[in-house]
Formats: sequence, structure tokens, C-alpha cells
Amino acid sequence: MDIFAKCDSQSQARELIAQGLYPYFHALESRQDVEVVMEGKRRIMLGSNNYLGLTTHPEIIEAGIRAFEQYGSGCSGSRFLNGTLEMHLELEAELARFLRKEMVITFSTGFQSNLGILSAIIGPHDYVICDRENHASIYDGCKLSYGKMLRYRHADMEDLERQLQKVPENRGCLIVTDGVFSMGGDIAKLPDIVRLAKQYGAGVMVDDAHGLGVIGEGGRGTASYYGLEDEVDIYMGTFSKSLASLGGYCATSERIGFYIKHVSRPFIFSASMTPASCASALAALRHLEKHPEIVDRLRANSAYARECFHKKGVRIIEAETPIVPIYTYDILNTLEKAHQAYDAGVYVNPVLPPACAEGECLLRTSYMATHTPALIDEATDILAKVLKEHG
Repeated sequence: MDIFAKCDSQSQARELIAQGLYPYFHALESRQDVEVVMEGKRRIMLGSNNYLGLTTHPEIIEAGIRAFEQYGSGCSGSRFLNGTLEMHLELEAELARFLRKEMVITFSTGFQSNLGILSAIIGPHDYVICDRENHASIYDGCKLSYGKMLRYRHADMEDLERQLQKVPENRGCLIVTDGVFSMGGDIAKLPDIVRLAKQYGAGVMVDDAHGLGVIGEGGRGTASYYGLEDEVDIYMGTFSKSLASLGGYCATSERIGFYIKHVSRPFIFSASMTPASCASALAALRHLEKHPEIVDRLRANSAYARECFHKKGVRIIEAETPIVPIYTYDILNTLEKAHQAYDAGVYVNPVLPPACAEGECLLRTSYMATHTPALIDEATDILAKVLKEHG
């Protein structure tokens, strides 16, 4: 049997390319900002996770340049061996203070963070219970752990309890949820999750990739949003979104963190964050601490975008975050609308299965603290026109 036969299964993608509807790998020719040049044309960027707009901030750029000059282009090894910079430790200490946790461990990417945390904590005889709409990296981390994975219907606390009841009393159990769900923009029902975890003796982990810098006191995330910082055992997050860099982290107790950094294979056997990435994340964190008002500005921009869509008769998913998805339902319609918006000068992300259920496709729009009302007006006008003119 030809092991490469599976490579012929991408006929749909090839058909979409031929039809001019393929939505992926559009090339940027400028910085990641509220307006970009993409494939030779100006586009308003409504498809980025650069929530605080810090990727173009002079302080963050300068910090990366200084680190490049001081430390060179890379660390050439893992954190476990020769790849720990003093700056890594500095970033971990400052982020731990910001998140009010005893310890932070940094990973080279956000995806790797979930792989590293879950594969270390969940043993072959343990259980992990996931919201069905959790990020793909959580699912892959669960697979790497060899533990028993159970899933509950999205945000359905009754179903979560049913899954908890399946866990034998002599087995460890961890409930894992996104804090802010990346496609729908809704916030996890953390108070109910914490209550059930206590009732059934489970731990709680929150993936706050889309929560850090977005919700909570000063942008501290989902647990802070609910006042439950002491009730969540592990936070996971990324530097590639609000903190304008690349990398990820685990924030937890010293007991748990010390264990993870000595047994997590994705941590031990991967090269550490590059100096420039580390310095940029640290500078962005310091900027956020000094300027918590940017979180309020982000919230105001997101609310303004939702108001614009309401006035223009565009049906959206209601939430409190910068992620504002628009209903488009079927796959072809979603791809056509994304293509028409792109041609008209607005970049958005089409959300297709398996990132959503069949028949529930979306255009995912997302906003930055640095968007202006004029840009939001222009972009929402274009999207409303595209959606109405083409049915």
C-alpha cells in the first residue's frame, strides 16, 4: 500500500484554489497592524489576534532589537540545558507576579505549552475532561498524555457533571477549558466549573490564550474576570496574541510547576524562546502593566463594532470579547463572503468544520485596541454590504 495515498485527499482544497475561493496563506507585505498590505492591496485587518495592537509599538520593537544585538539570534538549546537566559527567568518572574501565581514556566510556542503541560500532568491512569470547543492543542496534549479523555458539550455544565461522574474515585482528574473560546468569543462558565471540580475532587486548568490582555483586572484573564484566581490550578497562555511576540507559558503553584519543568518532554527537548521573542513579550507585559487603560480601549472598540453590526442588520454571536463572529452557516456561502470581503478590502477569517459544527459556519472578526472608529465604520460598512448584496 502507498503510504502517501492520503496526500491525494486534498481535492477540495485544490478545487477551491481553482475557483478562487481558497481562503488560506494570503501573504502579508507589511506589519501586522489595523491596516495591512496583503497581496498588493490595502486591507483593514479584522482577522488578527493582535488584540492590544502592540506588534508595531516602538517600545516592543526596540526591546526585540536590543535583545538581538545583546544575545544573538537564538539560544541553540533547551531551557533544561544551555538555553536559559537570565531574561527568560525575568519574564517568568514578572509574569508570575502579574498573574498572582507562584511560578511561571515559558515554552517556545503556545501550542507546545498545552502539549507540555497536559502530557506531564495527565498520567496513563488519569482522566482529563474537555469542553468540546477547546483548542486543537488541548486535544493533542491529551492524546500525548495517554490518559483517558472525556468531553462535554460546549458550556453545558450538566453534561460536565455527567462526565465527572464517570471518573472512578481512585483516579486523578483534570478539567480543561478555554477561558475565551477562540471561534465564538464566549467566556467559559468558570464559576460552575470550579464548583463542580471541588465537588468531585478534580483539578482545573484554563487555556487563557485569548483571555490574557482581553478580560479581567488589567487584562489578567478569565480567572481574574470572575475573581477566581486562587481557584484555578493552572493557567496556560500565549505571547503571540496580546503580548505581541511568540511563545507560551504555564502559570501555577511552585509544586506543580517544579514537577512540569522536570518531566515535560516538550519543554525539556525543545529549544527555548529566542532572545528577541522573549524581550518583546517582556516589554509588552510591562507596557500592559503601565497602561491598563488599553484593555478598556479594546473593550470599547469591540462594543462599538457590535453596535455597528446591530445597526446594519448583521447577525452576530453576542459576547463581551474582541471576537465578533458573523453567521454565514454553510461552507460555500462562508468562503464566498470571505472572498468578497477580501476583494473589497477587509480581511476576516472564515470558520469552517471542524472548527465549528456543520451548518454553523462563521466569519470571525476580531478587533484591536488600536482600531479607530473610522476604520471600524469602514470595515463594518463593507461587510454589511457584502452580506446583503450577495444574500
